[in-house]
Amino acid sequence: MTEIEITAKTLSLCELFRSAPSENAISNLSTQVGQRQIGPHLLPVTINSGLKPTCYLCCPSVAYIDYARDELRHFSEHRLLSTVLDGLLKLGYPLIRAAGLDRQVQINNWLLATNPIPDVTFEALLAATQAIVQQHPAHVVAWRSLNDFCDRAAMQIFREAGYRLYPARQIYMFDCRNAEPKPGRDEKRDRALLDDSGLASVAPAELRDDDFVRAQTLYQYLYLEKYTWLNPQYTAAFMKAAHGGGILEFQGLRAADGQLAGVIAFFDSGRTMTAPIVGYDATLPQEAGLYRMLMALALKRARERKMLFNMSAGAAAFKRNRGGVAALEYTAIYNAHHAPTARLAASAVRIILQRAGIPVLRSFEL
Repeated sequence: MTEIEITAKTLSLCELFRSAPSENAISNLSTQVGQRQIGPHLLPVTINSGLKPTCYLCCPSVAYIDYARDELRHFSEHRLLSTVLDGLLKLGYPLIRAAGLDRQVQINNWLLATNPIPDVTFEALLAATQAIVQQHPAHVVAWRSLNDFCDRAAMQIFREAGYRLYPARQIYMFDCRNAEPKPGRDEKRDRALLDDSGLASVAPAELRDDDFVRAQTLYQYLYLEKYTWLNPQYTAAFMKAAHGGGILEFQGLRAADGQLAGVIAFFDSGRTMTAPIVGYDATLPQEAGLYRMLMALALKRARERKMLFNMSAGAAAFKRNRGGVAALEYTAIYNAHHAPTARLAASAVRIILQRAGIPVLRSFEL
């Protein structure tokens, strides 16, 4: 993605949120959206007061505590561990409040689960951080989505600029940038299933206005009803505007009745792609394999464009079986300008995440 493309996407996103409240685009999100020049990059920025919880995209207390507590349903066979973890997580509420982490200015926030980090120099990062601190002295400065697979150099730059790295989640990477992974058995089966499905592939230019209403329903089936309502509650208006503005690229699978049976949206940043919106018709039997087909589309796209596919978190076994390599994702937070008590509370949060969160993520391969 060129600087011109990044700028166009940023301006498109800002215009979308300038014209209506953020809740009109993402029902469970309350934030201010702006823009900031970081070296050669014009990037989207969100500003939150921290007065009330909002979507995890802008709110660490929801990302680290509410979401994690909701994930404890996966530990039903480990009741003692679940109880201990829940108690530990509850201790995080006063710590995060004391640290002021929900009161933040977040850079490079595309309001997606994964925001690939652009190339940023130490000088540009430090200058932007200090400018934000002067304008918003009560806020922390945050960047999400650094990972130890492809951002190790960037992570060191952030450390040198005074940021601290907070473990967030385990994600999976499918790297086709320099050499394509050999297709495995499951990927081959997924391709064959797609070819024999009888569903028509819908290219980005073929999406109709009513498809975005259907896309919202399909996304809700999967990300909200099946997983958790804490996930971003994207509206049809957001999906249509993001697709039309070049922020997201939607593709779909159309059934014989003319309705979408599955939908997937891609976000590109440089040579990295993500799929932040996926949905399928949950009223069809699981044997139909709609999710498998959508992932086949994604892997095919990564191979054809020679990109790194950040597969994000969730469905860990599925992604590993299709060549996904595990990586740890971090949020970088700058709070050196805050009072010692706030910095101490923030350090306590980070230590808990490092000593308890990372082992759980790795042990259970979440």
